[in-house]
Amino acid sequence: MTSPRKPLRYINREITWLFFNNRVLQEAFNPEVPLLERLRFLGIYSNNMDEFYRVRVATLRRLEELNIRLQATKEKPDVILKKIAKMTAAMQPKFEAAFDAIVEDLKRENISLLDETQLSPAQEEFVRCFYETQLLDSITPIILYKNTTFPELADDRIYLAVKLHSDFKPKDKLFALIEVPSAEFSRFLELPSNVECQACKSIILLDDVIRLCLSEIFKSLPYDMHEAYTVKITRDAEMDIESEFGESLVDKVSKGIKSRRFGEPLRFVYDEEMPTDLKNFILKKMEFKKTDAIIAGGRYHNFKDFIGFPSLGRTDLVYQQQAPLSNPEIKNSRSVLEAVQRNDLFLHYPYFGFSQYVQLLREAAIDAEVLGINITLYRMAKRSKVARALIYAAKNGKQVTAVVELRARFDEEHNIYWATKMQEAGVNVIFGVEGLKIHSKLTLIRMKKNKGVAAISTGNFHEGNATVYTDFTLFTANNNIVSEVAKVFDFIDHPFQNPRFSHLLVSPQEMRRKLYGLITTEIHNAKKGLPAFIKCKINHITDQPIILKLYEAAKAGVKVQLIIRGMTSIVPNQKELKGNMEVVSIVDKYLEHARIFIFCNNNDQKYYISSADWMRRNLDGRIEVAVPIYDKRIQSELNTIIEYGLRDNVKSRIVEEHGENEFKRSNESPFRSQFELYDYYLSQQK
Repeated sequence: MTSPRKPLRYINREITWLFFNNRVLQEAFNPEVPLLERLRFLGIYSNNMDEFYRVRVATLRRLEELNIRLQATKEKPDVILKKIAKMTAAMQPKFEAAFDAIVEDLKRENISLLDETQLSPAQEEFVRCFYETQLLDSITPIILYKNTTFPELADDRIYLAVKLHSDFKPKDKLFALIEVPSAEFSRFLELPSNVECQACKSIILLDDVIRLCLSEIFKSLPYDMHEAYTVKITRDAEMDIESEFGESLVDKVSKGIKSRRFGEPLRFVYDEEMPTDLKNFILKKMEFKKTDAIIAGGRYHNFKDFIGFPSLGRTDLVYQQQAPLSNPEIKNSRSVLEAVQRNDLFLHYPYFGFSQYVQLLREAAIDAEVLGINITLYRMAKRSKVARALIYAAKNGKQVTAVVELRARFDEEHNIYWATKMQEAGVNVIFGVEGLKIHSKLTLIRMKKNKGVAAISTGNFHEGNATVYTDFTLFTANNNIVSEVAKVFDFIDHPFQNPRFSHLLVSPQEMRRKLYGLITTEIHNAKKGLPAFIKCKINHITDQPIILKLYEAAKAGVKVQLIIRGMTSIVPNQKELKGNMEVVSIVDKYLEHARIFIFCNNNDQKYYISSADWMRRNLDGRIEVAVPIYDKRIQSELNTIIEYGLRDNVKSRIVEEHGENEFKRSNESPFRSQFELYDYYLSQQK
C-alpha cells in the first residue's frame, strides 16, 4: 500500500515577512550601496520592525491569549511567537554590526558620529550652548520611585534611563527617565568643523547632547555620577473603535489614535551596557515577563530617525537624483483630459512625475464639461496636493465626493485632518463601508457629453509615496471601464447591492473567483500542450487557496514566474512543481509596490494592474480593483517591466523556504532593473 503523498508546503506569513526585512538589512551591509543610503536602510529596517511588532506580533499575542490557532495554517500562535523572538534576537547583532561598519566607513569619508566623550573643547562649548539656548526647556526628567506609579512610555519615542549615584555613598542611588525630544528637534546636530580639517563633518545625536548635560540637568540633586542608557518600547497598535453608541467614526478613530500610544507593551529594547539593577527595575515596573521580547541592543535605538540622516552636501554618498519624467502624450498635449480621450495613458512612478495626475485633477476642477469628481483616498500626504485640488474643484461648483478610509493604519491623523478640510470646503466626504476597508485607488471624472475619464492606480494618490514607491496609474476614457468604476462608487454608496462586473476584477465580490478562473485556464491549456504561463509582480502572496491553484498550475506544466517584494508563503523549489515555479524579490532604491498580473491565455494575453495583493484580507475583506489593460502599447510596457524584473541580476534575491536571500546571479552583464527602467523611459522622451 502506497503511503499518502505529503501536502505541498507553505511558509508562515510572519516568518516570511522577517525574511523580507532581512533583505532590507542586506542593503545596509552592501558596500555597493551609497554609504548614507546604507544608513537609511538601517532606518527602514528598524521602522519596519516596529510596525511588525505593533501589528502582527500584537495580533499573535491576542490570539495566544484567546487560545485561537491561526485561521489559514492552524498553527499555534505561541509557536510562531517563539520563532519570531528567536529570529529577531539573532538579527540584532547583525544590525549592530552593520551600524558599526557604516560608522567606520563614514570616518574614512571624513564624517564622524561623535558621542559626548569625543568632543573637542570648541565642540563641547557649542553643544552646551545649544542645550542652554534651545534644548533646556524641552527636557523634563521623571524621577522613578519604587512606590509610585511608573509613567506610561509612548512607543514612538526614545527615552534615556538614568542612574544617579555617588562614590561616597554606593548604596544610595536614584533612577530617572528623560524623553529625548526628537519630535521637536532633529535627532542629529551638526557640529562646527575643526580648524585642522574644514572639509570634515561631525554629527552628534540628540541623545548624547543630553548625556553631556546630565550634571546640569540634575545639579539640584546630591549625586555626582550620572549614567544614561537608551530604552525603547513597542506597543500594540491595533485600535478598538467599537466604542460608545452614537459616536461618529471620526471620533472613534481619533480616540483610537490617542489610546494606541499606550497599548499593551510588546517589546523592550535596551542598551546592553545598562546596569542590571536599572534594567530590572524598569522591566518589573512595566510588568514585562521573561517570555516577552526583551532585546539587548547598542547605544542607540529608534533608528527610523536615521531615514532622515542629513546628507551634509555629500551627493556622492547618496543615490543620484533622477529627474521625474513626463508621459510624452500628456507633455505634448494642451490638456490631459483631451489626451485621455484619444488614448489610454500610463504613468509609472517614481520614474514619471506624480504632478501629471495632479494636473488631471486641476483641469477637472476648472473644465466646464466636468460635472464632478469621485475619488477613493486611502493614505493622504501631510500637505496633500490632491486634497487641495479637490477643494478647488468644490469651490468651482463641481460635485466632489471623496471616500476617505479612516482606518489606514498610521495615517489616520492626516486622513482625518484633510477629511475635515474638504468637508468645510463643500466636498461630500464618505468614511467607507462598514466591515470593509476601501483599499482600491480610483478616480472618476464625470463629464457632460460622455461617461467621463477614470484613473485607476496600484498605489495611493499621495505625492510623497510617489517619489519612493513604484506604482502605476492608468488614465482611460474607455466607456466600459469608466462605467464599471462608476459602479464601484455606487456600491460604496449603497453597499447592500451585489453588482457584477465584466471588465474589472473587484473584491470582495468577484476577484477571487475570477483569478481562479484565469489560473484554471492556464492549467487546462498546459494539459492540452498549448502555451501557458503566469507572470505576476506583487507585494505579497499568502492566501492559501490562491497558492494551491498556483501549485496546481506549476504541476500541470504552467510556467509560473513571480516577482514578490515582501511576504510569500510559497515554497517554489518543491519537486512536485517540476521546476515550473520561479520566485524572486527585488529590494533596491525604490520600494517595489506595483501589481501586474499577466496570463498567457493561449497567446491571447490578459493584462491587469491592481491595488490588491493575493492575501485573504485583500480578496475577501477589502474593496479592491484590478483593471484590465487593453491598450497594446501599455501591454508592451507591462511586459518590459516584468522582463526587466526577471532579468535583474544585481538586486534580485531568490526566494525559498529557508530565507537565505541569495542574490540571483548570472553570466550576463550586470542588469539592475530599476536603473534600466529609468533609462528605458528616458529613451522614449520626445
